[in-house]
Amino acid sequence: MVRTLKHIVWIGCFLGFSAITFTSQAKPTFWQSLTSPIDGLSESIGGYSNGCIIGAKPLNNNSEHYQILRMQNNRYYGHPELIRYIEDFTNRVNMKSLGWVLIGDMSMPGGGRFDSGHASHQSGLDVDIWLQLPKSPWHEEKLKHPTPLSLVNDDNRTIIKEKWQKSIYDLIKIAASDERVARIFVNPAIKKQLCIDATLFGENDRTWLRNVRPWHYHQYHMHIRLNCPVGEPDCQNQAPIPAGDGCGNELESWFNPKEKSTNENQTDDKQNKTPAIPERCELIRQHFSE
Repeated sequence: MVRTLKHIVWIGCFLGFSAITFTSQAKPTFWQSLTSPIDGLSESIGGYSNGCIIGAKPLNNNSEHYQILRMQNNRYYGHPELIRYIEDFTNRVNMKSLGWVLIGDMSMPGGGRFDSGHASHQSGLDVDIWLQLPKSPWHEEKLKHPTPLSLVNDDNRTIIKEKWQKSIYDLIKIAASDERVARIFVNPAIKKQLCIDATLFGENDRTWLRNVRPWHYHQYHMHIRLNCPVGEPDCQNQAPIPAGDGCGNELESWFNPKEKSTNENQTDDKQNKTPAIPERCELIRQHFSE
């Protein structure tokens, strides 16, 4: 079924988007029910943790550089800018012969809230990349039911040395070196190892490390988040990242439970209250719920 915005646009013109104030009426299960993208010019609406997307595109499943995990969940859609980023990123990984890139969750066809698993990934600008680089493609059953590989010890303070590889360092560096990237979230222990390795390898340019942000639970994947595309005023960026490579006191605070860092991720942290969704997303929900 092809979703269309013609009726929604008419409603918006009649009522006036700016004059409408919505309460939190949307149910997360509505966005789960959309099986195809909402037809229209591609546009991310709202924030990463409270938004939706018009004109999302599916990631091509026929690639020689990457594979999509758990396609049965229908979470492989994104803004065209995210699709281009993934294709460019995985091509650079392939040029270095690092292995096959494993693509985890992106967004649902219309974006929006998940019923479980994520608080973000709502505006089509987020993608999870697993921190594994198989040298040969996985078979279909393994792609449907992949096994996560944690790179962090149970103490949540150090990486598992026998599982850490230079190729993972290179994978994250390639991902973070793109100007389209707003943030990349990894477990604090992984960020710490990246800082150690950058010094060990004599990295003269450590600016890419600034984009890599510590966040709990990301021990087997990195969460890549892009900046809002140019010319999309209803897309909401996060605040700028602090200056520096993030390898000093800021990082160490993550290992002190009394000094937890800010909730800049706005992604997998549990929130006590569900905010009202953006007005245009609410109009979409109302239209397709009729």
